[in-house]
Amino acid sequence: MSGVRARELLALGQSVWLDYIHRHELRSGVFAAQVRDQGVVGVTSNPTIFQQAIATGDSYDASIERLLGDGLAGPALFERLAIEDIQTACDLLAATHAATGGRDGRVSIEVSPRLARDTAATLEEARRLHRAVARPNVMIKVPATA
Repeated sequence: MSGVRARELLALGQSVWLDYIHRHELRSGVFAAQVRDQGVVGVTSNPTIFQQAIATGDSYDASIERLLGDGLAGPALFERLAIEDIQTACDLLAATHAATGGRDGRVSIEVSPRLARDTAATLEEARRLHRAVARPNVMIKVPATA
C-alpha cells in the first residue's frame, strides 16, 4: 500500500495495521520505513504469526542460542522471542502512539487460547504479559471463544 493511500485511510478514520511481525524487518529498517512512508500505525501478532517468522530465515538464530544458553526452552523461549519483537515494534511506534493520544501506535500480543475458559487465569496472563512487555502501547488480545 502506498503512503498516500494509507494517509487517505487515516483521514477517513481507518488505521492501517500490519498483520505480521518479523525480526528482520524490525531491525533492518523495513518496518520503520513502513511506519514513516506507508502510514502503518499498528501491528497485530499471534502465535502462528510468530511461528512463521521464527521458521523463516535465520533472524532469530542468535537469540535462540542465547536463550537456550540461559536455560530457556519450549514455550518460555518462544514467549521471550515474541516479547522482544513486541517491545521493538512498540518502541518504533511510540511516537505514533504519543502523537495520536494512544489511539494508534499499538502492538498486540495474545493471551494463550488454552486459557479461554478460565477468566481468572486469562486476566492474570494478560496482566503478566503487559508487565513483561513493559510498554504503554502494548495491546493485550484475548482470543474470542464461543
